[in-house]
Amino acid sequence: MAFRAVFAGRTYVALAAAIAAAFWTLFSWLDQLLFFEPVLVFYIPGDAAATFALSVITSMLLGIVVSMNVYVFRNSRVRLGASLFSGSTLSVVSSACAGCTSAGFFFATTFGVAGAAVTSIFAQYQVPLRLAGIALLVWALYVVNKRFNQSCALKPE
Repeated sequence: MAFRAVFAGRTYVALAAAIAAAFWTLFSWLDQLLFFEPVLVFYIPGDAAATFALSVITSMLLGIVVSMNVYVFRNSRVRLGASLFSGSTLSVVSSACAGCTSAGFFFATTFGVAGAAVTSIFAQYQVPLRLAGIALLVWALYVVNKRFNQSCALKPE
């Protein structure tokens, strides 16, 4: 019911698509699957297919959750709530492989041994961290759906 009501308007569909496309581009660039220089190149090696699929799922869920949160915040009497901290931030952090990108070198040089340890943990447990991020986004979708279905949470139209 909530999903159908939110995405009945083109504004929220466009918002969800824009957010999903932006995060898909960001995740593909951070995972070094999408290159902008010297020419635009997109390449998925065989060993990156699973992480690419998880990135696509994460991007789509981020678009849906953020769009639904915007709808709830616009039509809610209460401005701040539990869905504000919906797991989107943790999902973004866990979906970007810090060990696979130049961010790993940044952490290692900035924070020394601790940065190198964190980078190696991110590289080693990349798939479980992405699965945890997807689980958090599904939970956030449940929370925003539950908040939407509560009759006192939304303004009457």
